[in-house]
Amino acid sequence: MGQLFTFFTPLHTSTKRDTLGRMNDDKVACMIQARKYGADYWDGERRFGYGGYKYIPGWWQPMAKSLIEQYSLTDRSRVLDVGCGKAYLLYEMKLLLPGLTISGFDISNYGISHAKEEIRDSLFQHRAQDVYPFDDNAFDLVISLGCLHNLRLPELEIAIPEISRVGKAQYIMVESYRNESELFNLQCWALTAESFLEVDEWLWLYDQLHYHGDFEFIFFE
Repeated sequence: MGQLFTFFTPLHTSTKRDTLGRMNDDKVACMIQARKYGADYWDGERRFGYGGYKYIPGWWQPMAKSLIEQYSLTDRSRVLDVGCGKAYLLYEMKLLLPGLTISGFDISNYGISHAKEEIRDSLFQHRAQDVYPFDDNAFDLVISLGCLHNLRLPELEIAIPEISRVGKAQYIMVESYRNESELFNLQCWALTAESFLEVDEWLWLYDQLHYHGDFEFIFFE
């Protein structure tokens, strides 16, 4: 298996969350709406998702730089983002490496249609749990941030091997927990998650599916 990184963790911990407030705010109805992955999820009220997922210049830059440096990406490299959403990370990577070839897909047509216009033609609608329309080792790096925990185990059995198949290098970030308190907070906060797995369970799953790429976990402390 690959290495544990904390590329995204500083961004994750910079945001404060009222986990109990979300749990007590008609959460089941909010989950149903969030799982449509439409306007409410991305740009509606916070109770339905992001509460306005806007591009902030430079916010993704530290992570973009870290990925470029760690995986020795150049203007000749190819990168795929599985579950790219509005693809702001890909956009930031493209700013740093203008010759970089990027691709991204997401279940949300709304997310893709509201990506930066400069990269929108590199994005398409597709589910992470369906076979990817790419050849083996088509990309120098495949990344997936905050997507795979939204899949059920039979779907992960497809998605994780597909990430391994199409990428020479891979990096996956998912939500997880290390103790009962973090599990409770995750259950309170998560609107779209289907797989609530402890760190050791994710690692076991990666091993079972022969995933040899890198990984990161974010926690709700």
